[in-house]
Amino acid sequence: MAAPLLSYENLGLIQGSGWLFRGLDIYIGERERLALIGRNGAGKSTLLRLLAGTIDSDEGTRMIVPGTRVVMLEQEPSFAGCSTLMDYCIAGDGAPAMHEVAAIADQMGIDLGRDAATASGGEKRRAALSKALASEPDILLLDEPTNHLDLAAIDWLESWLQRYSGAFITISHDRTFLTRLTRETLWLDRSTIRRKQIGFGGFEAWMETVYAEEARNAERLDAKLKIEAHWLERGVTARRKRNQGRLEKLYEMRAQRAAMLSPQGTAKIGLVKDDSKTKSVITAEHVTKSYGGRTIIKDFSFRVQRGDRIGLVGANGAGKTTLLKLLTGEIEPDSGSIARAKTLDGIVIDQQRALMQPDKRVRDVLADGGDWIDVRGERKHIRGYLKDFLFDPSLTEAKVGTLSGGEKSRLLLAREFARESNLLVLDEPTNDLDLETLDLLQEVIADYEGTVLLVSHDRDFLDRTVTVTLGLDGSGTVDVVAGGYADWEARKKQAKSNTPKAVTQAKAAATAAQQATAGGGAKKKLSYKDQRDFDLLPSQIEAMDVAIAKAEAELADPHLYTKNFARFEALTAELEKLRADKEAAEDRWLTLAEEVESLGG
Repeated sequence: MAAPLLSYENLGLIQGSGWLFRGLDIYIGERERLALIGRNGAGKSTLLRLLAGTIDSDEGTRMIVPGTRVVMLEQEPSFAGCSTLMDYCIAGDGAPAMHEVAAIADQMGIDLGRDAATASGGEKRRAALSKALASEPDILLLDEPTNHLDLAAIDWLESWLQRYSGAFITISHDRTFLTRLTRETLWLDRSTIRRKQIGFGGFEAWMETVYAEEARNAERLDAKLKIEAHWLERGVTARRKRNQGRLEKLYEMRAQRAAMLSPQGTAKIGLVKDDSKTKSVITAEHVTKSYGGRTIIKDFSFRVQRGDRIGLVGANGAGKTTLLKLLTGEIEPDSGSIARAKTLDGIVIDQQRALMQPDKRVRDVLADGGDWIDVRGERKHIRGYLKDFLFDPSLTEAKVGTLSGGEKSRLLLAREFARESNLLVLDEPTNDLDLETLDLLQEVIADYEGTVLLVSHDRDFLDRTVTVTLGLDGSGTVDVVAGGYADWEARKKQAKSNTPKAVTQAKAAATAAQQATAGGGAKKKLSYKDQRDFDLLPSQIEAMDVAIAKAEAELADPHLYTKNFARFEALTAELEKLRADKEAAEDRWLTLAEEVESLGG
């Protein structure tokens, strides 16, 4: 193996009254794609800062190959002292040139002339990414890079990282992002670090195997295994089985919902009976809404059934918030009608955390300073209820200001889910959540007896949670698809490939390829082999994507490692080869595309 570009030996760091971690050895080689996984509070972000050299360790030696450029994208970069987003991008030693930042920003669709003080979270995230990517790093350290990004921006970032020739380590709660991009996993667990040559797609099976082995060892030693997280105490395997049961129930609900939709995706609306008896809770008929001359929602008809989990997806500005407000009655349509059940009683959980005042105690937030909380009509002690939301019961006296972002979100969820309701509205609930809390939120939504309206850019979360997806593309049309994000994406691809324009373009491309390979004229052209590669590689890359997704899906089976270890190992090797082949194919096609462009093709 070639010498690593960056390494830390015997790394140790004191935090508070003890060691956050000690004796860690970590290295990063050329073109490595690493997922950094760990519980909230394990020190993932701190570890990235140590690798970046922005903070010093208490023990250990950091070594870096001379000339190696390391760039870190902070989870919450500071824009203090910067008038505009561009000022932030070109500030500091080694900052990229203005034109290089502008080129990236243009591709991401962000105006860097925006006032930094009033910029949204999404605009600041795109600006920070523009600065990091334009810096031409050899190693990228990415802390929650998809936070506050919409689907289009996430797709763009994934494509950029797939072409990126350097190495990167990423912390992310976005399972789809991690599964698509990473090839190795670093697992920071209880002050130690483990490394395995599998991408995130195989992480959960690996984690379960490690914990099962620890449990067996502890049993042989006749000692109780001390595990900090409550969800581990309940048993990883049992939890996975419950979640598998929930997924099977979700698939059944999707199948039932698909039968209620017409081939065009429009709900079959019939007569609404008495509110107390009907299953319909919101009925929209031919709804249209415009702002400033632009049609946001056009001729939308749909019926929300009791127990539905509805996901609203689309790029920023496509109309998700407008549609959500229409459905919940916050605004009224310009034309058409929306009827809501009189018994509808909703709660809204947004991303502002207005309830999370830093000086309040956890006890104050949950039980107004008391010891007991009414959870949907059932009285519970707050210590026991905290356990249900993955908290140490001793945190009842902790100040909200001392909690991490993920813990604050979890506390807000605990408070709101205690209230009696039959409609739950979640606006971007996955921002700042760690993987454990995402698992918890999926469980709570699956067990919720009412109806859920959910706005999210987290593709895996949508696929595991919703029964119907309302997809908005900004034209005013709302696609209604039974299923999650993947189902909506498949519908879009199918519709795009079936348009007359797409068919005409495909025929024109085929004709041009035939003419190019047939020769004629004195114009320079690719060799026969190069032209053939240029024509065939896109379809081959697409086939590799399908094969990679299939292998990742099989590796995601938490029982595969123990049930069929030989298959697990074979799949892991196959996945590594597929990813390497795809990378080589993409590099080859990009080289040929540049040559075609230089020839005037």
